[in-house]
Amino acid sequence: MPAMLAAQLTALPLSQIPSPQPSFRHGLRPSPAARARSLAPLAAASAPAISAKPAAAAAPIVADRSVVRIGLPSKGRMAEQTLSLLKSCQLSVRQLNPRQYTADIPLVPNLEVWFQRPKDIVRKLQSGDLDLGIVGFDIGTEDLVVVHDALEFGHCRLSLAVPKEGIYENINTLEDLVKMPEWTEERPLRVVTGFGYLGDKFLREKGFKHVHFLSADGALESYPPMGMADAIVDLVSSGTTLRENNLKEIEGGIVLESQATLVASRKSLHKRQGVLGITHELLERLEAHLRATSELMVTANMRGNSAEEVAERVLGQASICGLQGPTISPVYCRHDGKVDVEYYAINVVVPQKLLYKSIQQLRSVGGSGVLVTKLTYIFDEETPRWRNLLSELGL
Repeated sequence: MPAMLAAQLTALPLSQIPSPQPSFRHGLRPSPAARARSLAPLAAASAPAISAKPAAAAAPIVADRSVVRIGLPSKGRMAEQTLSLLKSCQLSVRQLNPRQYTADIPLVPNLEVWFQRPKDIVRKLQSGDLDLGIVGFDIGTEDLVVVHDALEFGHCRLSLAVPKEGIYENINTLEDLVKMPEWTEERPLRVVTGFGYLGDKFLREKGFKHVHFLSADGALESYPPMGMADAIVDLVSSGTTLRENNLKEIEGGIVLESQATLVASRKSLHKRQGVLGITHELLERLEAHLRATSELMVTANMRGNSAEEVAERVLGQASICGLQGPTISPVYCRHDGKVDVEYYAINVVVPQKLLYKSIQQLRSVGGSGVLVTKLTYIFDEETPRWRNLLSELGL
């Protein structure tokens, strides 16, 4: 199970599971289809059954705390990828002692970093002890606001898996599984998971009538081979652990898909001085860097009588039109003691996936001496996510 999503949940049989209120989680962001069906969250995890009690009300924000706090994952690959992304955005985290839970980001004054488990980041955001956090999520709540929903790491999925052999040898789709005659009221399909509410809701919507959920804290892959369960619903990244334990995912069995996100306390954004400004800076840096990673700057020389003539040729090619259009400037050369313009330099931003096609199109209109440069940032006039955030906050 990915470290970012390690919080465990418990579950009850289908007929006994209550409907808790929506809540944030630390590892799941639904695909569009899953978002529509996932209208309630998971309960927190240590009790023997899903609790019907609503989440405790967030504690009032402490008035005497002037510093802004952000929670970052403390361990594992999620922590490494978070620090790497921040460093790429010139937001390097300075931790004087690796055993300490606190650090800072020198380029952002008044921002305090706290290293926490993902599930604790969510809880402390809801209580007001943290203002910002990088976690995964399944669906939003009124307490927390998604600032950036796609940080491009921490990808995983909540998926159903069954054994490869025995009565499941020819079970390759969720439809195959639901049609198996083995599942009855006396002998239901036994599913072990740490995500009881989502698993139950998903299977009910897919037509399963006889299902019993078992709660477990880890090593779910061991349950089917030991005869303790028929299937598991767990977080999957590469699927290697499933395969090594003779389990397989089946078509149609993905409950949710996820990646890392930047979230904030709604109350902090409204009431704590400095939170909105720091959120804006973090969002701008993240957005500019993430956008730039998928683009390249292409420079080429082209013969022409004028910049306008060259522009006409370039704009006639769909892949080399750039963000707003190509930048064209004269290339000055000396001929027979005179400065003259025979070539023009074209600078254009193109998607990485269209690089070769773009070069072919440049050559087709006379381009030569093509250079390709990686980009670090692309700043827009204003990021759409910032406008969306202000709209959601009513600002």
